Amino acid sequence: MNSSETSEKLQHACTTTVPALSRYWETVGRAVQAMHENRSLPGDFTPGAQLPPLDDDMLRYLEAAEAAIVDLPDYRDTRMRLLDLRRNPGTRTTKTFASLLMVARAVAYIRRTGEPVTLLTPSSGNKATALRDAVLRAHRAGLADRDHLRIVSVVPERARTKLWDSLLSSDPELRRRNPVVSYCGADPSGVKELARDFHDKYADLLRTRYGSALWYTLDIGNYQAADTVRALMEEELLPPPPVGGRVHAHAVSSAFGLLGHHYGTSFTGGGEHRIPPHYFLVQHMNTPDMVLDLLHGDFSRERMPRYALDPATGLYHQSIDPHFPRTTHHPDEVIDPTFYTRTPMTSRTMSRLIRENGGGGVVVSLHECLARYPQIREMLRPAGVELPHDPRGLREWSLVMVFTGVLEAIDRGLLTEPEVLVHGSGSYGDTDFTAIPAQRLHHADDPAGLLPIVSRAMGPASMHRGRRP
Repeated sequence: MNSSETSEKLQHACTTTVPALSRYWETVGRAVQAMHENRSLPGDFTPGAQLPPLDDDMLRYLEAAEAAIVDLPDYRDTRMRLLDLRRNPGTRTTKTFASLLMVARAVAYIRRTGEPVTLLTPSSGNKATALRDAVLRAHRAGLADRDHLRIVSVVPERARTKLWDSLLSSDPELRRRNPVVSYCGADPSGVKELARDFHDKYADLLRTRYGSALWYTLDIGNYQAADTVRALMEEELLPPPPVGGRVHAHAVSSAFGLLGHHYGTSFTGGGEHRIPPHYFLVQHMNTPDMVLDLLHGDFSRERMPRYALDPATGLYHQSIDPHFPRTTHHPDEVIDPTFYTRTPMTSRTMSRLIRENGGGGVVVSLHECLARYPQIREMLRPAGVELPHDPRGLREWSLVMVFTGVLEAIDRGLLTEPEVLVHGSGSYGDTDFTAIPAQRLHHADDPAGLLPIVSRAMGPASMHRGRRP
């Protein structure tokens, strides 16, 4: 494609935007019910599957769940589209959808029973930001007050600079009710074990002492139900997949989003004659576990190609495996701490879907992302996505990672489908938000250290009980 053709496509790119959750509220409700009946942790507290009625307050609350499908310029002979799931200016990530849905369920429970709900979430940053944004939106929409709905977030220390500041951390009483706790353990994914252990040891005690249920939210079903909107949008707004298939590409840590899309296909039409979705995974060097499992059937890093240092450039190189970067700054580099999960339980399911229906996976390096950055920045302009002109200002790399992976895979012959739908799960720069100041964070590395923090969050209302955000 020459430059004039590219310019014309940029000017006439087609964008279809929808209020995704409210548009598909009835179907999403059925997905929540089905998920709840088959949840993986049936012994844990949940607020149930009931959703509030879609009245004016709920519609205002759900405004943040906007999504869009955008036609992009073709790359070589591949048709490119973006499923933009990062349009909430309060988070800029797809975690908005599941967070709004979880908090809506908590609101319905509070209204039904009068019992407060405290959400407990381990997170590498984005889940915590999105759930906190949803809690604050519920307060502001008048759906629940600060004494009945609150959240405790546990994040790795290395991810704390990705946490968005808001009234939940600037207002002293809301900060007490909604603490953010940094974890300094050597393995960032230890936040999951910490939160899980805390829940198992103290949830019943805290409920008896303070009269508030503690909801451990990290269940894949909570995310799958919300991500059904991806499949619903595809069915309504796109033509059927072409011969050869449509591949859904995603930068993944555990692939909750793609599994949610697949779950959503059970609520769409098309039947057995519809071409099944193909899935393409993009990961980084520090946690390539899902790609390793797809290629080799296990998570061993011994399966990674051996990199050799070039003293002349200071870069590491390999030319054996096209699924891994040819060049990297370091074989264990971290592009973004959001991608921190090792040996995810979702990997075997995802690998099976790809082997049965088509797709693939690739690992990218920061060196590749930086080399592609200007090209990707131009590709995304018709979608209204303005990446920082200086990549050092980027704080969420998901979108750049997935486009780097897709373009590299097309060039290497690893992705041969005629059409790609890129799931844009997150992108923001340092001008989009202010990080929570370090002095407003708590610290805990074990359940005993977390107990006084959660106890203060659940404890009696302060003298400012009547104030509303």
